[in-house]
Amino acid sequence: MDSSLTLENIRKTRKRLSGLIVETPLFHWKTPVTDQLFGDGTEVFLKLELFQRTGTFKARGALTVMMNLTKDQLAKGVTAVSAGNHAIAVAYAAKMLGASAKIVMKQGANRFRIGKTRAYGAEIVFAEDFHIAFEEAGRLQREEGRSFVHPFEGPYTFLGAATCGLEFAEQAPNLDAMIIGIGGGGLAAGVSSALKLLQPGVKIYGVEPYGADTMYRSFKSGRAETIPAIKTIADSLGAPMSLPLGVAICRKNLEEVVRIEDDEMIAAMKVLAEDMKLAVEPAGAAALAALMGPLNKRLKNKRIGILICGSNISGEDFCRIAG
Repeated sequence: MDSSLTLENIRKTRKRLSGLIVETPLFHWKTPVTDQLFGDGTEVFLKLELFQRTGTFKARGALTVMMNLTKDQLAKGVTAVSAGNHAIAVAYAAKMLGASAKIVMKQGANRFRIGKTRAYGAEIVFAEDFHIAFEEAGRLQREEGRSFVHPFEGPYTFLGAATCGLEFAEQAPNLDAMIIGIGGGGLAAGVSSALKLLQPGVKIYGVEPYGADTMYRSFKSGRAETIPAIKTIADSLGAPMSLPLGVAICRKNLEEVVRIEDDEMIAAMKVLAEDMKLAVEPAGAAALAALMGPLNKRLKNKRIGILICGSNISGEDFCRIAG
């Protein structure tokens, strides 16, 4: 278990990130739509992390990792593997800290995210699949001396994500439950650690698509699992593997991981667009989809926190998926 996720370290990390990230707002979502979906006795609090720099929480972790590199390491640059959101975050962090970034993305990656990554000055290398992408990133480390910024595993990655949980715990006291989308598990590990320190009684649920359920499988087996293929529209949640440290923290802090269908995410995207005027990518609607679906009856009449994260989607793609 990682011992760096103390309240003191999380607060120090938030202070170091000041000026490079924003404290995203909390919204108490109470409308006729929420009354119909969840019951009028249920309180839902949305942490609008989609308004974060780079559009996701990923900037928190990427910056935290890179701010703990030496000057010599920063001078040699960084590399990363990403479907898009982590790529954008690493490119942003590199620009802010004066480093070069060479990022490996899967062939056929979302064009909108490729454009955002390049806009921050990063170079992109394409790989056939994520397993090959990690091999290519390893080559860049060996041959160019670049430091690897992992998309979801590692103490500094967790610490960065934990600053989001710290904000949430302070903004929404006395939560009964919290729902977090899971890709590789870095967000859930960090946020859950902060929440459990400040609100130890909160029950935390992870959510994954059926087509990218590595953490669900890891909970079942008790060890970090890998899946052979990713089959979901929520590419931001499409990690091909879970890893031991993140799995251990999530197993300690989360009640369980539930799974959702792609159609349930699309339905949640539509609700957020119509009732909240928020255009999110499928991953950004995963937590809401879980509350609308498998967790609906269980969490009725509770105070529930939902992390809304992931706005890196073009208008064209949003209309194609949710229109």
